Amino acid sequence: MAQERVYLFDTTLRDGAQTQGVDFSVADKLAIARSLDRIGIDYVEGGWPGANPTDDDFFANPPDLSHARFTAFGMTRRPGRSASNDPGLATLINARTPAVCIVGKSWDFHVDVALEIPRDENVAMIAESIAHLSALGREPMFDAEHFFDGYKANPAYAMECALAAYQAGARWVVLCDTNGGTLPHEVERIVGEVTKHIPGDHLGIHCHNDTENAVANSLAAVRAGVRQIQGTINGLGERCGNANMMSLLPTLMLKMGYQTGVDDAGLTHLVQLSRSLDERLNRAPNRHAAYVGESAFAHKGGLHVSAIEKDPRTYEHIPPELVGNTRHILVSDQAGRSNIVNRCREIGIEISPDSPRIGALVDLVKTREYEGYAYDGAEASFELLARRLTGEVPEYFNVRAFRVIDERRWNAKNEIVTLSEATVRIEAAGELLLTVAEGNGPVNALDGALRKALMPIYPELAEIKLVDYKVRILTPSEGTKAVTRVMIESQDASGTRWSTVGVSANVIDASFLALHDAISFKLFRQQQLTLAQSN
Repeated sequence: MAQERVYLFDTTLRDGAQTQGVDFSVADKLAIARSLDRIGIDYVEGGWPGANPTDDDFFANPPDLSHARFTAFGMTRRPGRSASNDPGLATLINARTPAVCIVGKSWDFHVDVALEIPRDENVAMIAESIAHLSALGREPMFDAEHFFDGYKANPAYAMECALAAYQAGARWVVLCDTNGGTLPHEVERIVGEVTKHIPGDHLGIHCHNDTENAVANSLAAVRAGVRQIQGTINGLGERCGNANMMSLLPTLMLKMGYQTGVDDAGLTHLVQLSRSLDERLNRAPNRHAAYVGESAFAHKGGLHVSAIEKDPRTYEHIPPELVGNTRHILVSDQAGRSNIVNRCREIGIEISPDSPRIGALVDLVKTREYEGYAYDGAEASFELLARRLTGEVPEYFNVRAFRVIDERRWNAKNEIVTLSEATVRIEAAGELLLTVAEGNGPVNALDGALRKALMPIYPELAEIKLVDYKVRILTPSEGTKAVTRVMIESQDASGTRWSTVGVSANVIDASFLALHDAISFKLFRQQQLTLAQSN
């Protein structure tokens, strides 16, 4: 098919900021806008000028974008005001963005109950606001709020609102599924009816994800004719989120054959864009996210891996490299030789499938996962396990003993404080070392004591930081005696992350095992890097 153009409008900096727990700084907004521009997004909506000091500062010092059109968001003129004398519109105009998106009512119920104005006045507010922006040389867009609810209740009035914007000069009339309750077949039918009055190349779609259909609804709208899609990075947004641009974009290009402002090279930065946002928000990435998740091209069953060896298309719908992802061969108690061999090759261990060491490693993995270990989410611990079996990983240090004491007491200010103290006895570099460290918890104190002892010998450990810590109860029927699994994710100064696992009936011991692997993995990687540089 001939490649038709679909325009991408990203609303992460406004809709995404409405996500519970998300609060963008000006620096965050600048970095995200530039990242979106770099890959080729057509429109970047910066927020609502005048809504808060952060947005005011952001629009006062806008990012320098080379591709995307920077867009301000706001409302139509107020009832009883002219477009040229409305404070809200004036704030949008003063933001000096090349594009402006204004929102207005298209559901008669909202006009009657929320605005409490005549329906004709609402239509006039839409038309006059768009015409005013157009006359000032801005690219005007109209977000028809609750359009699908409005259309189902009163098709004639919803269409009157949309037509008013289009006829007044709106470049895009965006049909909004504001409460996320419309289903794909309804979207496709209604959009098809709208295109009889407004050309599809002037129509957009803005979907929320309250029924888990935001992406499906957006694609249904494209099938029916719209040529602008609004969405957010990783589907951020109020309540259940918005349409996820990370799955919309590759689906449009790779599955449906549409052209976007993102070229093939830009598409390969999709994983980086997704994960950099999570890093900025200090959120753990969704491993199972379509296209960009770490598990999106991960294979666990031995039969799957054997088939992939012959032809990756058997279980992969696209080559992962197209979106900047990679294939992962996981190891678990469901794994056979194929998984183990492929995972070993992935980490640079060349070994024959017929080698007795492979059989030993398969048996060891299955035994340890029976005990509670999970290597499909702790790649660093698996690599250490495999390399220790082949004798490649030296014993960088030996912890002879450790002790952790927790104290909860009243301080001099009559406040309750909790303090942890860890003592470790370590043998390293031929020395026996004894160190003590305090922390705001037992794991923090233990980590501090280990590093305090080891950093004079291994200074590279200073750059490690713990970025995620998870505890899972494996035997809940045992109550407080339950076996626990601790997963630790670490990161170094280069941004490289690795995950390790520890299992024990004692949560501190399980944490120690995961910490031990985390430190050992960093030391092994540093050793490899040093050897490579010397050669």
